[in-house]
Amino acid sequence: MTGKGTGSGTATGTGIRLHAPAPGWALTADVVVVGSGVAGLTAALRCEAAGLRTVVVTKARLDDGSTRWAQGGIAAALGEGDTPEQHLDDTLVAGAGLCDEEAVRILVTEGPDAVRRLIATGAHFDESAEGRLELTREGGHHRRRIAHAGGDATGAEISRALVEAVRARGLRTVENALVLDLLTDADGRTAGVTLHVMGEGQHDGVGAVHAPAVVLATGGMGQVYSATTNPSVSTGDGVALALRAGAEVSDLEFVQFHPTVLFLGPDAEGQQPLVSEAVRGEGAHLVDGDGVRFMVGQHELAELAPRDIVAKGITRRMQEQDAEHMFLDARHFGAAMWEHRFPTILAACRAHGIDPVTEPVPVAPAAHYASGGVRTDARGRTTVPGLYACGEVACTGVHGANRLASNSLLEGLVYAERIAADIAASHAEDGLHARVPQPVPHPETPAHPLLAPEARFAIQRIMTVGAGVLRSADSLATAADQLQRLHTDARDALDENGKTSEPGVDTWEATNLLCVARVLVAAARLREETRGCHWREDHADRDDDRWRRHIVVRLNPDRTLAVRTTDTADFPPTSRQPHPAPQSRPQEQ
Repeated sequence: MTGKGTGSGTATGTGIRLHAPAPGWALTADVVVVGSGVAGLTAALRCEAAGLRTVVVTKARLDDGSTRWAQGGIAAALGEGDTPEQHLDDTLVAGAGLCDEEAVRILVTEGPDAVRRLIATGAHFDESAEGRLELTREGGHHRRRIAHAGGDATGAEISRALVEAVRARGLRTVENALVLDLLTDADGRTAGVTLHVMGEGQHDGVGAVHAPAVVLATGGMGQVYSATTNPSVSTGDGVALALRAGAEVSDLEFVQFHPTVLFLGPDAEGQQPLVSEAVRGEGAHLVDGDGVRFMVGQHELAELAPRDIVAKGITRRMQEQDAEHMFLDARHFGAAMWEHRFPTILAACRAHGIDPVTEPVPVAPAAHYASGGVRTDARGRTTVPGLYACGEVACTGVHGANRLASNSLLEGLVYAERIAADIAASHAEDGLHARVPQPVPHPETPAHPLLAPEARFAIQRIMTVGAGVLRSADSLATAADQLQRLHTDARDALDENGKTSEPGVDTWEATNLLCVARVLVAAARLREETRGCHWREDHADRDDDRWRRHIVVRLNPDRTLAVRTTDTADFPPTSRQPHPAPQSRPQEQ
């Protein structure tokens, strides 16, 4: 069945769950896919094509995830003279020594055909007059290999095509549904999920989907910071669910901050408009308030250096000049190019009173992408039998310490196809229809107190100050203490009067954010070096001897964190083996 080779059959769960009402309704399926971005919908379509009863659960509408906001494009060796080997080299360089080379090789070799299948599904990419794909360049790429759609609306086009395909094939979908916890059977194998449906619809309130295979494709956790390019639904729900289910997560300290996000003021919070890397790929320059191109001389690719280098360059210049932002100057593009190539960005800038045609655009780094996530193998299998993960919620080893621009859509596409193939093969071998999952009931007493909704903003402020672009032992220790205080206050309130905050979307999201924030900070404190997008002011150099390895975290039943490091830069198998002693003191969760 689905978890073959991924577990010993022993129970893996922590017994920790979100406080929620008992499910009032249930569906049964062969596989439930949680998320509706490129990864989730690709996995769902491939599973359905293999004859599996597939249910898609998504937090908002089908087209409301992070994929639709992707501007730049999808990277693959599709151009003349380009090769998967060159794409691999650029990815490994960006990943700063922590990519799993085999995972990257899978990505770059299977990527071109995966993009062609996406086109066959109905996605329309920009083409030249001769009918060839128009390819652009982005940071860290030595070739033009970024396919784009609608100029700067690639994600929206991919989302449109996949959503139309899902609807045309009649896949069962549950929209406006926040996933809560993983269901498991008596052997610790996946048996489905619980979820809460918001508002009007076929279902309402807390329910369940019973299935022997669950695919997490829930996206990122950018909302853990005050300013992010992520939509409001990106609250780390998938990573938090996986941790409570007993799965391992890895590399959560590697949060990529996009260098060029439209600066809307020092107090701006929530989702911020992205100014795509493709703007620099077409020749825009980063300048300071005096018009000086400060990235020249810092890297051979100047403004097109990998994102961590550009974000650090901008931050350093801001510190040197006591400035709140830098500028992106693309006035030399002219109105016609802006309107044809970057219509979405042009409209966003003008909506905020800035005209890129006639003035430089104020930009500053903001949280953009989680390179880490739920640890998987080459087939998307996690350390919990029957639980898969793909897309931003997963850590396949592809991105290492820093994601190469436009590899995210490709990773979601390639690894979603691999997951579907693995589930289909398991179904053909064992016959999933014959096994109806029998979930073990959750305990009556909630093991995880819920935070009040306003805690979300406190978490965001703590993380922005203490675990943002610049980090140090002191800033991370302060963040850890403040996060602990939030957790302790909620726990003490539960202990004193048996009450917790009222179950609901706001309290579940805040509780998930605290969970992932604490893991991120624990890993960032342990990694005493600067590598990729992890920048420690008190450890300015990369230390391959001690830290060319991954930090893996899991949640213990007593709500402590078990933190360990891998032996090498490669991931160990996801089959559950005895864990070595944690590398740091367990931290109460």
